[in-house]
Amino acid sequence: MAPQQDTKQRKAEHVQIVLNEDVTGKGITTGFERYRFEHQALPEIDFDSISLQTNFLDKTLATPLLVSSMTGGTHETGNINRVLATAAQERGWALALGSMRVAIENPETHATFQMRPFAPDIPILINLGAIQLNRGIGLDQCRQIVEIADADALILHLNPMQEVFQPNGDTNFAGLLQKIEALSKKLDVPVGVKEVGWGIHGSLAKQLYDCGVHFIDVAGAGGTSWSQVESFRSTPILKRAADAFLDWGIPTADCIYDVRKKVLNGFLIASGGLQSGVDVAKSIALGANLAGFGRFLLRDAVDEPSKLVERMAQVELELKLAMFGVGAVTIDSLGHKFINRIG
Repeated sequence: MAPQQDTKQRKAEHVQIVLNEDVTGKGITTGFERYRFEHQALPEIDFDSISLQTNFLDKTLATPLLVSSMTGGTHETGNINRVLATAAQERGWALALGSMRVAIENPETHATFQMRPFAPDIPILINLGAIQLNRGIGLDQCRQIVEIADADALILHLNPMQEVFQPNGDTNFAGLLQKIEALSKKLDVPVGVKEVGWGIHGSLAKQLYDCGVHFIDVAGAGGTSWSQVESFRSTPILKRAADAFLDWGIPTADCIYDVRKKVLNGFLIASGGLQSGVDVAKSIALGANLAGFGRFLLRDAVDEPSKLVERMAQVELELKLAMFGVGAVTIDSLGHKFINRIG
């Protein structure tokens, strides 16, 4: 099978597996259940005055929320991206697209990533595996995909455990930090780095920020396990081995806490298993600037787009309710509210 066809088929298979199989990590949680806000019985604010507005990539967002990188590259996944883009524009969420390696390999897929007509006002982020920097993709190709998507930033994703479980995966992660630094300094738009579900700890985050990375998405453990996703496509021995890694990774809440402990000012995105606006509020109180949702939104995007908008609105309402409960009228003030670790 030609490489571009293999990439397109893999993307289609990933969506079906994530939608139809149990691919959540086991024996590990996001860690948010270990944190409680200090309830404020007299919040001294008007609920109607609470604002979720924030700034990201020099744009004003109605919410501190992100549709996390998921898909693109086929007719069906292009339709999913259009639904997500339309909803993100309506609700004022930032939008991240799935890996654009397929767009480099196959120009016929470009339209599946061209979401600016559906989302003219919000930040659009494109996504590429950092490992591709070791596979011959460089500055010119990164500029190309930025132009294709009219993107505001490029995310490089780190996914060593996914690649090692993936049939014919790319496993040479040597020397990538230097290449991430070079790209961050030369690309015309900001470069961010994210994991895919096992988390980024504080020491690595500091290295990445010091290299010129503009933002980090911790994408911690407690949600989708990509070793489990790949186990449905893998050899019998790797499928059995994946069971030993069901509880692998750093819980999302622990990632946020550790990154913010070691890096006070870097822009930080929380994702990985978030299930509510309360999780968002906890993320921000722990030190995140933005919070992302992926598989949480996917089923509605595929089956019932009207419910997708409703689900996004519910997350926003839950975040506002949590802010009212602690007396925070803005996202910035929420970041200064007291939160207790209870376990």
